[in-house]
Amino acid sequence: MRIARKLIDTISFLRLLPCALGVTTALIVVDRHAKADDAFYEIETKYIFGFTEGSGIGLEGEREFSPEVNSAFGKRDGSYAAAQTKLKYEFTPNQYIQIELGPMVSSHDIHNVTGLDDRNQAEFAGWFTEFRYLLFDRPSSPLAVTLAIEPEWHRIDETSGAPVANYGLETRINADLELVPGRLFLGSNLLYEPETTRDSAGRWTNETTLGVSAALAFRIVPAVLIGGETWYLRHYAGVGLSPFTGDTVYVGPNLYIQITPKMFVQAAWNAQVGGHEPGIHGAFDLTDFPRNRVRVKFAVEF
Repeated sequence: MRIARKLIDTISFLRLLPCALGVTTALIVVDRHAKADDAFYEIETKYIFGFTEGSGIGLEGEREFSPEVNSAFGKRDGSYAAAQTKLKYEFTPNQYIQIELGPMVSSHDIHNVTGLDDRNQAEFAGWFTEFRYLLFDRPSSPLAVTLAIEPEWHRIDETSGAPVANYGLETRINADLELVPGRLFLGSNLLYEPETTRDSAGRWTNETTLGVSAALAFRIVPAVLIGGETWYLRHYAGVGLSPFTGDTVYVGPNLYIQITPKMFVQAAWNAQVGGHEPGIHGAFDLTDFPRNRVRVKFAVEF
């Protein structure tokens, strides 16, 4: 039964791929009718790598609205599905700074998962604000780098769906390199995210997630990029990087489609392929991390 459930989770993800490939194929067919000398114009790199974020912060004065859905599927047993939607309003007051903010909505569908209560709910989950500062930009540097700091408040636990008071400070260094001008991009992130949580009984707990990623994005036509990424994540039950509770390796594809000059869609899927949890027999850490995670984002700039 456990193997069957994991197969069902995996198959549900594979159903996403034909849709993405269908959209990509349609865009390629349309692009063939464009002029042969259609230029590969400059593209903002922030969202082309999937869960890995690029350095781009947009143009001065630019604003954007985007729903971003981050879903998690699969635990060691039972049935597990959770999603968090960020309703993002993003603006760039100058050429070095970008600010994002907005509410979060979460949903959980959990049944017979060890250590978690059964839930089927959708709730207002909290609020986030992100500040991005461009440290190095092209063409003055071949490597573009942005520092991102994101304070978050959650009233619903992201994993269990239980009511909590959670405060996090996700900090990232986002970097990317143009390997082939206008065509091939390499991205990487360094992640440090400490959190503190008070549960319904008034108990406080701390945790920290560390991570590093590497991603590639290849521009097959001017409006479409495909690629892949890998993440290594470590989890600690404290802010002092101890005790260690588990690690994981994620690998998966990503897709970016520029629908119009002011509209795009992004999709990414990561699956655990390695890692471990101390004291648990098995190849993965399925307590701290889901078996699979999916991101879908639609954005309109104005």
